This record gives sequence, structure tokens and C-alpha cells, in this order.
Amino acid sequence: MKKETIDYKLPVDFEQKCEIFTALILKYNKVHNITGAKNKKQIAQNIEDSIYPIKFIDLNIKSAIDIGSGAGFPGLILAMALPKVRFSLFEPIKKKSSFLHLAKSTLNLKNVDIISQRVEEVEAFEVDLICSRAVTKTELLIDICRDFISKKTTLLFYKGSSVDEELDKFKDYKIYNHGNRNYLII
Repeated sequence: MKKETIDYKLPVDFEQKCEIFTALILKYNKVHNITGAKNKKQIAQNIEDSIYPIKFIDLNIKSAIDIGSGAGFPGLILAMALPKVRFSLFEPIKKKSSFLHLAKSTLNLKNVDIISQRVEEVEAFEVDLICSRAVTKTELLIDICRDFISKKTTLLFYKGSSVDEELDKFKDYKIYNHGNRNYLII
């Protein structure tokens, strides 16, 4: 598959924010175990994985949701990379949601809302992008967020090697690969 790339410069403060974010995770994770990324290298890999789709998604978006944000991968990282996009991060697990609030406050992310509920428990609103990483199978994920999906909504799901097994019912999609990650765009 031919890869389309978009030339996008990350904000000048992105790297500094990533360093602060990394320090927060390393400290918070010792007590609360919110991510499997336990060292700077693993966190850097998760950051790179989170922003990789910027190379091929439409960046003319104004709003996005991240379903199951966990420690902020990918939603919080995308919000740092795309400061003009309004991000709503859904994370029902309290210790992870608390970390997201801490990170949002520490990093002064004015474009981020943390929603400490499951996405299906919230009244839907219009969004341009829905992203999710390692939450559930594609069909169930679409069903969970169905009320948020309009004709202009792009779905960006971070998938593993079994992505092909989940696509029997879908016709219009693209898959981009980077390392062990498959980025599914619907």
C-alpha cells in the first residue's frame, strides 16, 4: 500500500512537554501502575506510536475523542501535538483518570477535557476524529462509539497484528503499518 505523508511540524514545546509527561508517568506509575511502559525508552516508544498517524490523517480537524485513554496514549500525546484540536479523553478507571487530570494540569493543556466515564455512558457530541488504542475489537469499538460517528468522522484505531481478522464486515478502510503497529483508518 502506498503511504501518503503529510508534512507537519510538531509544536516547538512538544519535546519539552514529552519530557515532563515522561517524568510524571515514571513517578506516578511507581505507586499506581497505570501503564506497562516502565522506563524512558518504553515511554518514548509509546509517544512515537501515538503521534505516528499525524503523517497520514487529515489534520483539518477541530475535535477528537480518545476512547480508553489510559495513561494518555494516544489521546493526550495527540493533544500535545495538535494544540488547535479539542480532545475529550474517556477514561473510566479512576487511577488512570486521575493521572490524566494531573498531566493536563501540569502540562497546561487547555485543549483537553478528561471524562471519567465510559464513552457509551455520555451523551454523544459531534467529533471529527475518534481514536482508540488496545480497547477492544473493531466492530465492538464502533458499536460503543456509534452515536459519536457522523459522515465526516474519521476513525483511527491503533491495532496489533490481528487487525485483518477484524475487518470482514468493512469495505472502506486503510491500514498503515509501522513496526508492530497497524493503524486502521475508517
